[in-house]
Amino acid sequence: MFLPSILICIACSIRLSYSLDKFVAAVYEHVPFFPDPSRAPVTQKEALALMNRNIDVLETAVITAAQKGAHIVVTPEYAICCFDLSRENVFPYLEDIPDPAVNWIPCNDPHRFGRAPVQRRLSCIAKNNSIYFAANFGDKKCCNASDSHCPPDGYYFYDTTVVFDPEGKLVARYHKYHLFFGEPQFNVPEKPEISTFDTPFGKFGIFICYDILFYNPAVTLVTHHNVDTIIFTTAWYNTLPHYSAIQFHSAWALGMRANLLSSNIHNISLDMTGSGIFSPDNLGPYYYNNTVNEGYLVISELNSYTRNSSKWAPVQWQEYASQIKKPIPSKVFRRKLLLDNYTMTELTDAQGCAAVCHHHLCCYLNYSMLEKRSDEVYVLGAYAGYHGPHQVFYIEVCTLVKCTSLETCHIATDTAYTKFESFSLAGTFQSTIVYPEVLLSGVQLDPELFKVLKDGRLASRPKISSKALLSVNLLGRNYMKDPTSLNLSILS
Repeated sequence: MFLPSILICIACSIRLSYSLDKFVAAVYEHVPFFPDPSRAPVTQKEALALMNRNIDVLETAVITAAQKGAHIVVTPEYAICCFDLSRENVFPYLEDIPDPAVNWIPCNDPHRFGRAPVQRRLSCIAKNNSIYFAANFGDKKCCNASDSHCPPDGYYFYDTTVVFDPEGKLVARYHKYHLFFGEPQFNVPEKPEISTFDTPFGKFGIFICYDILFYNPAVTLVTHHNVDTIIFTTAWYNTLPHYSAIQFHSAWALGMRANLLSSNIHNISLDMTGSGIFSPDNLGPYYYNNTVNEGYLVISELNSYTRNSSKWAPVQWQEYASQIKKPIPSKVFRRKLLLDNYTMTELTDAQGCAAVCHHHLCCYLNYSMLEKRSDEVYVLGAYAGYHGPHQVFYIEVCTLVKCTSLETCHIATDTAYTKFESFSLAGTFQSTIVYPEVLLSGVQLDPELFKVLKDGRLASRPKISSKALLSVNLLGRNYMKDPTSLNLSILS
């Protein structure tokens, strides 16, 4: 009479012990059908119809990914609903998303937690394709007058990413903490949530878009919760020269020594494009296209376990620069870059050394151009301080960047023609986490062009002269100096 129970235990033991050293991931860059923000609130039926139009496209991407052997597929923030809606207008799009601890498969039991047609459909997509499926939409939670923070309409609304496993079970739910430009349709959770789930190919964590620029929960997931792979749903506005999507997101994966599955909205009128599968082993494949409004599926194989890899020795980001006893004399000036007041010096020769300091941060560059063009200007810049007029986070930046002219460095450009034979950039960082970025003309990546040395130098590899260089950046984040209150964060 105990035989069935024994067999179940054996089967569970086999399943739990099953482990993959590699897995195949997919991210989909989606062109969404956005609701009309100017319209009066729509009915639930109308809201569901719009969401199903988006889910139809996402389902096709999931089916394709599964057919190509993917174990997991990630889709973007705002891919299903809720972009640029008012609080009043967003309500019909929301569902009550329960805690994953309830052990729920919406595809099998769709009415267990009330009306949940979106969750049911997402669950069925995962189940029918035997794949992990990450999607983003909106969660609503009732509250009452006994809660002093309860909004007047009696609900908390959250920007939410969910994950369903290959059986269709809800295994993860994350509420976005850092709301970009306030995102007034949504509320900020009481505290940053740590959302993780285990798979046969490692431990996963989740955060959304603007969260990536802060310590909690982004860094904490990797450093304190042993997460190897991050699900990153985003609706990212490209901001050169340091915060283009593929540029910063790939640098985050490299700096944190973690896999980042980055899925972005595609809307070229809003300069939103750039998705990729980034790891410390390979900064790509990725997709960036600001000319065609089409969705795109990126698929790649990854190592399951990155954090425990013995080949990733810690980088001492200040070691090389701190050994330079005397700064190299340079003619310096001040210019705004992304609203921050940098100290800069122009690279007037085709090759040489340059140095520039801002407060405690000194940046040192050795470089050689293939030729010094008269129609392009390159500068070395340094900045240490709070970013933007709202001063929401503290950065330390060493940047080699192309400017349209010395007077217009504050105007970003995505095109360059100057080719470099070599470069080496280092700085006296106080930050222990620094994100290395190398961006080519046309906003393109090529990780084969550079390497990060253990002494803190970002250096070129041989034979880079076939690529025109847009910028080389070391972007340090001194999280310890961030303001304690981050709920009103606005990236400027």
